Amino acid sequence: MATVEYRIRPQGRVLQQYANCYDRVAFIMGPLGSGKTIQSCINVFKHMREQEPNQENVRPSRWYAIRNTYPDLFGTTIKDWLSMYGELGQFKQGNKEPPTHFLKFKLEDGTTVEAEMIFIALDREEHIKKLRGSQATGFWHNEIKELPKAVIDMADLRHGRYPSMVSGGVKPTWNGMIGDTNAPDEDHWYYELAEEDKPEGWSFFRQPGGLIRMGKGIATKFIQNPAAENIKNLPKGYYTRGMAGKAQDWIKVNLCNEYGSVADGKPVYPEWNDAIHAAPDVLPAIKGIPLELAWDFGLTPACIISQVTPRGQWRIVDELVSEGMGIRQFAKNVVLPYLASEYPSFAIDEDGIADPAGIQRVGTDERTVFDELEDAGLPARPASTNNFLPRREAVAGFLTRLIDGQPALLVSPKAKVTRKGFSGGYRFRRIQVAGEARFMDKPEKNAASHPHDAVQYQALKLDAHVKNPIAKKKNAAPAPQKPRVY
Repeated sequence: MATVEYRIRPQGRVLQQYANCYDRVAFIMGPLGSGKTIQSCINVFKHMREQEPNQENVRPSRWYAIRNTYPDLFGTTIKDWLSMYGELGQFKQGNKEPPTHFLKFKLEDGTTVEAEMIFIALDREEHIKKLRGSQATGFWHNEIKELPKAVIDMADLRHGRYPSMVSGGVKPTWNGMIGDTNAPDEDHWYYELAEEDKPEGWSFFRQPGGLIRMGKGIATKFIQNPAAENIKNLPKGYYTRGMAGKAQDWIKVNLCNEYGSVADGKPVYPEWNDAIHAAPDVLPAIKGIPLELAWDFGLTPACIISQVTPRGQWRIVDELVSEGMGIRQFAKNVVLPYLASEYPSFAIDEDGIADPAGIQRVGTDERTVFDELEDAGLPARPASTNNFLPRREAVAGFLTRLIDGQPALLVSPKAKVTRKGFSGGYRFRRIQVAGEARFMDKPEKNAASHPHDAVQYQALKLDAHVKNPIAKKKNAAPAPQKPRVY
């Protein structure tokens, strides 16, 4: 057998920390070209070599490499792994078994490494059944942000099961999970674990961006980051040239290594400019101005909280979203307590606005959703229309106007789902046909669409009031003498 010598040194401080980590879970987030995938390959190979030998002087281990789809698995994950270690064993694919690299090689101390690297694609929660019954030493999750949290949860219960004492008298020297990813959204499960929960025994490494973002808003500029990693292995000007022709959001996520979203599909609001319409800091509610509530119904109810300044600027200061609950529970158990906690002493405009579909009576007790809001002390009236086009145009009107040199619509960072929707999460789904890209004529129903329905109802109300100041009084439900205060 030919002698193969590997001499590889991590090309950066964070890559070195990732290489030296022996925690049960070690994940790294970095920009494109930062060397994180190659370092993951090196880390797995290191654990294979360091596995304690059994009675036969063999170092056994079994690994699973997880990616979201098989095209990505073959195009990147398997390709990268085999380019480094393919000559150390036999790669098999086909039949009913997943693609597997069987490694077998001797070390200088005379022991033999016998390891399996099994490649599996898991892009949906129902696919986790592929992991049931697996006996693994460890897992490598490649491009973590594309994987459902359920995959990570199941994998975390399957490592450390191979080798076992009954198969050679040796336990895993190290077992756990490693992984690499580009920056996900701020509402992604990865962000919650890495930045908020920080579970014990889990390490999250964040590489420097290839570019640094300077300035805010329309004055934003991007410059080369002198601390960027793996630069020696990249073409000259990789990052500065790579940002040419790219949108700011794409650059921030893929080159600056900042949390954020990149639009997939056709955005409902091409008029949106995140640098202009998204407030850089939390917008505090203005004392003396009532809070406007706008509602979307169904089993994923949403409530948008906004204000209109005396000069006419519409400020979306907050949002409340939910899943799997009716409007009664949402209003009484979510919205009312939140208003009392976060906005004490603020008046609530009694002229709330909501999904006109709520006028339909329920067959059990003939009550409407508006009756439920009235009982909760949060009365609202139906929006003037549920047709999509006038709803969209009402919002677009605010996005294309300035008031005293300021945008007519400003969204606070507290309204995370709403902002993500404006940035492309609220979108027209692409139709899978050959030729020129085509899209559906109505937005995709997703997490962002529910608060955006409420945004559109509010925009209709404000737009009608601007065009006809007495329309509000004509259409409003009777209101008490004094606004309700929380």
